[in-house]
Amino acid sequence: MSRNLDAGPKPDVGLRFVRSCDQPPKWLGWAIVTTERWALGGDLSVARIGYGAMKLTGWPKGDRPSRETSLAILRRAVDLGVNHIDTSHYYARDGVAANELIREALYPYPDDLVIVTKVGALVEGSDLTLPAGEKTGLTPGNLRRGIEANLRTLGVDCLDVVNLRMGDLDRSQTPLAAPLETLLALREEGLIRHLGISNVTAAEFTEACKIAPIACVQNLYNLSRRDDDPLIDACAEGGIAYVPFFPVGGFQPLTAEHLNAVAARHRATAPQVALAWLLARSPNILLIPGTGSLDHLEENIAASALRLSAQDIAELVG
Repeated sequence: MSRNLDAGPKPDVGLRFVRSCDQPPKWLGWAIVTTERWALGGDLSVARIGYGAMKLTGWPKGDRPSRETSLAILRRAVDLGVNHIDTSHYYARDGVAANELIREALYPYPDDLVIVTKVGALVEGSDLTLPAGEKTGLTPGNLRRGIEANLRTLGVDCLDVVNLRMGDLDRSQTPLAAPLETLLALREEGLIRHLGISNVTAAEFTEACKIAPIACVQNLYNLSRRDDDPLIDACAEGGIAYVPFFPVGGFQPLTAEHLNAVAARHRATAPQVALAWLLARSPNILLIPGTGSLDHLEENIAASALRLSAQDIAELVG
């Protein structure tokens, strides 16, 4: 998306912390009182709760809302302060494409709207059904094709952030360096503003940071899947955003007695508590929960006001 890089307010990246009287888990260290925004890539100020557009298309499986509802969700999200939308050109099924919905609902885009997209192992959404060895999205030609598809369908001449989404092949067969270098070259052409990486290991993260400036990491992480704890901390130390996908469980929603108990104490829903826990986990975590429901959209955004105590957090991670 074209922008004057010197225009507009500077990102609000100030953080305020307070030491809790109770002892939080060792990895938490400080209990966050308030941190409203993050400077994505160092210069794009985004609210910490954004929106993921995948569910608007029913891709790769499941129901989807009507077109009218999808457009209303996107517009309502922006009305509520969301300025970080996650998408991809391959989020498309049966003629319904996320990028085209975003463009119809929001173009011309608000000046502060940040659209984060991805390219990688898949070229088209239907490639998901191909055998692993036939997924060719990481080749130089198909990475360019993916970038050009995102530019065209979103109606912009520069993409704010592009995540390189690594596939599920043996990493010895799909090394990260070559595709990341391809995207770096496209960035130097002016087609991309910032680069991120997705579905990566800690070793790949370290490698990527040696090749290009990395704005964000997008990996699977939630209350029940916390393998990335060290990676989150490494990202925080480097000023890099961590964006968990499936923050409330994805196709298998989180269910746990302790989660429901904390939710009951706060008169909140279990997904709201799961999102609030992620916000409390580290100030560099940005959320992109997706939904096809206006009511759930508002519930998700309201989670930013939920303050968990050290006792809540200890119970949730115990």
